[in-house]
This record gives sequence, structure tokens and C-alpha cells, in this order.
Amino acid sequence: MDTLSYKTVSANKATANKEWVVIDATNVVLGRLASRAAMILRGKYKTNYTPHVDCGDNVIIVNAAKVRLTGKKLTDKVYVRHTGYPGGQRFATPAELLKRKPNAVVEEAIRGMLPKNRLGSQLFRNLFVYEGSEHPHEAQKPKEINVTEIL
Repeated sequence: MDTLSYKTVSANKATANKEWVVIDATNVVLGRLASRAAMILRGKYKTNYTPHVDCGDNVIIVNAAKVRLTGKKLTDKVYVRHTGYPGGQRFATPAELLKRKPNAVVEEAIRGMLPKNRLGSQLFRNLFVYEGSEHPHEAQKPKEINVTEIL
């Protein structure tokens, strides 16, 4: 007999309600944008949030080239990567990356805020970053949200 008056509801792949969200990154501080996007990707604002399930939304970020970095981060912050070959360590500042690949700065910030496991990789695939204001996801009818307002 089930005597509990309440049950903990865990989401799974079938019951997860995934939506599409558009965020405009024009003149938004990078860290604030990344933390909000990571929270939406994980689904932490939903009532049926389950830590081990992809129950978050699909996030589209437009105008990634117009993101803002505070202080001297544009010149002093350094992104380090390795090619895999001996002596293959490469360094880049956000200013150089914004010129070469504007999406990389935003993607790197959001990737750093997601879990470092298979679930994090799966969640990162739900992120779409575009440097301009156009995106090819109009058919999904995404909902536009403002980063500064609380969900």
C-alpha cells in the first residue's frame, strides 16, 4: 500500500519538457550571460529538475560578437589550449579570439560552467551561438528572454 502523500518526481528523457530560448548577447557581461545560459541548459529553474538527466532547454545566443568583458579581461585574460604535439601550447586573449572566432569566447565561458562529464557534453550540444542577429531556428518558435530578468 502506498501511504505517502507526496512523491518525488524525477524527469527522464520521455518526460522532459524541452523548449527553445533565444538570448541576445548585445552589451551583456560575458559571465552573467554564461551563468544564465548554463542554468537554462541544465534546466535548474524547472520544478522537475533532475541532476543526471538532460531536462534543460535548447539555447540560441545571437550577437555573440557584441558581448562585453569588464575590467582589463579583454587584453589580460589568456585562453590556453594544446595542439597535442610537443611544444604545442597555444595562447590567445579574448580580443584575438573575438576577431578570429567571435563565438569561441561565449562557448568557452558556457562550457566551463557545465558538468565535466558525458552529461555536460550532451548539454553543450543544445547550445547554438551565432555572431550576428540571424539564426536558422525560426521553425522551432524560440522564446526571447532577457538575461537580466529572473526566470
